[in-house]
Amino acid sequence: MGFLERMSAVVQAKMNKIMNRIEDPREVLEVSYEKQLQLLQNVKRGVAEVTTSKKRLELQKAKLQMNIDKLDGQAKEAISASREDLARKALESKALMQAQLNTLEGEINELNNQQQKLQAAETRLATKVEAFRTKKETIKAQYTAADAQVKITESVTGISEEMADVGLAVQRAEEKTEDMKARSAALDELLESGTLTDYSGGDEIESELARVKAKNTVDDEMARLKAEMNK
Repeated sequence: MGFLERMSAVVQAKMNKIMNRIEDPREVLEVSYEKQLQLLQNVKRGVAEVTTSKKRLELQKAKLQMNIDKLDGQAKEAISASREDLARKALESKALMQAQLNTLEGEINELNNQQQKLQAAETRLATKVEAFRTKKETIKAQYTAADAQVKITESVTGISEEMADVGLAVQRAEEKTEDMKARSAALDELLESGTLTDYSGGDEIESELARVKAKNTVDDEMARLKAEMNK
């Protein structure tokens, strides 16, 4: 893997980690669970409100029933006292209250139906919320385990890549070492063959004598050539 490819892989891995933090499924599940709990709480509140309203109407019904019974008794007493006018008045009031009582009974029955529906909905929703909670915890545990495995794998992969880089560095160092050895051997051969002059080695006197000998040889050759040309 080349340097640019490794850099691209590192950048991609970091982007994936950022996206995973932004869209952590565990957080998404928790948010969804909180919404369901809030919905269940709203249903429970609705059940409580309906129950309270029904109780209030039932109290009003009981009070009306007491007044109706009282008026009924008064009507009977009035008839016994030959006061039909009072009996009629008591029965008229009783009739009005009986109409109110009938209306209350209808409202109470309606609230009772609403209460039963809400209680059934609460039971179903509570069951679903509990099932979701269990599923949520299972998924979170699985995700956490998978995330840990991924981190372990990434660590192992990172170690492998680092070891590969170390191996590559060692290989390059060995190649450079061999190259330097080859260059050193080539220079030695050139020095031995005389192609290169080793100005740093040898005795200074020997070098000077060599130059004198070379000059004498040149002088001898010049004299020989001149003698041949004068013949």
